[in-house]
Amino acid sequence: MLYCNLGTPDTSSTKDVKRFLAEFLSDPRVVEIPRLIWLVLLHGVVLRLRPSQSAAKYASIWSLEGSPLKVWTDNQARGLQAWLTKHQHDVVVRYAMRYGSTSIPSQLDALKAEGATRVLILPAYPQYSATTTASLWDAVYQWAGQVRSIPELRFVNHYHDDSRYIGALAARVQHYWQEHGHPDVLVMSFHGVPERTLHLGDPYHCECFKTARLLAEKLGLSAAQFKVTFQSRLGRARWLEPYTEPTLIEMGKAGVRRVDVVCPAFTCDCLETLEEINMEAREAFLHAGGQAFHYIPCLNDEPQWIEALGEITQQHLQGWPTQTLPDAATLAASKSAALAQGAVV
Repeated sequence: MLYCNLGTPDTSSTKDVKRFLAEFLSDPRVVEIPRLIWLVLLHGVVLRLRPSQSAAKYASIWSLEGSPLKVWTDNQARGLQAWLTKHQHDVVVRYAMRYGSTSIPSQLDALKAEGATRVLILPAYPQYSATTTASLWDAVYQWAGQVRSIPELRFVNHYHDDSRYIGALAARVQHYWQEHGHPDVLVMSFHGVPERTLHLGDPYHCECFKTARLLAEKLGLSAAQFKVTFQSRLGRARWLEPYTEPTLIEMGKAGVRRVDVVCPAFTCDCLETLEEINMEAREAFLHAGGQAFHYIPCLNDEPQWIEALGEITQQHLQGWPTQTLPDAATLAASKSAALAQGAVV
């Protein structure tokens, strides 16, 4: 199976960030404006100014192990592999990135070379969006278009309302509150997309709000105790609202003393959570008069999340012969041993 995330630059250098942004922002699923106009803007303006700015931001969150998103995605894939093996599934787990190194085509090539005849594609995105999930499918289809013998493929579209995902999110928040106390308001900040995607039929907006409602119910929060916002705007077009940072500024000015921010759309901590939220949004809230800002980390490799990932994967593997049942002789020996020990069968 292939566990897929968005991607990351190889290093925090301007050169590598520019290469990554060029691939990411060239995807017509990500920027849906007339192609020729956008490519002129991208190469004539954006890629001349943005890489150095983004590189500085990446440098501020880069770890000794490298990109946090890559580290956590790798850890999740390893944890998922261990869970499946423990539950007797003969399944190879690889992770892949939509953009940058460890690409989807390279990992599909590797799985095929290892003899895989069936591949389950599981995105690290709980909520479906054409800008993310559908782009993964594009990459898989493009690869398949170059391959003569295509493995049987399955895709997981979303799990935004899956009780195991919601349960893992709630446990993450509750554990944090047990150590740090409760906020005045819990802000659930989701990655933003242009508002026009909603009107064109993209379910992302609705799925984010459903995730938020289910999480609030699981945590026992009233409507006044949580707020849904959207972050990471790009360009001048109107995006899904309310926007995260302006909302936090308003809350600080209105006398809200403490906010906690959680980012349910991100299963791995990354630039958007560690820098945009835990640095920029924190500063904006405190500067506006807020007294305390707490960022609750993503699910990352929390055991309950790995368990949830395993169960979601197991559900979508149904019908494929991933588990080898014991033969008749082994079953008979087991029964005899149980009877000899006085077990009830």
